[in-house]
Amino acid sequence: MAGYTQKQIDSLKQAIGSGALTVDYPERGRITYRSLSEMRQILVDMERDVASATRPGRTRTRRIVMTSSGGY
Repeated sequence: MAGYTQKQIDSLKQAIGSGALTVDYPERGRITYRSLSEMRQILVDMERDVASATRPGRTRTRRIVMTSSGGY
């Protein structure tokens, strides 16, 4: 699913903090997760999705320049 909201992230964080496996999302309803590990991974995905939506078109680029001089 794409397009997570900060409200959904906050709901998931609150559930993780309390140890609950069931989360009531404002827009999506009630979801029960299998484990705390699954919840943490989904939280990472949600935060990544929200961060990329707030900075569209930004990608990380790395340039490596190699030079040499002289020979043997």
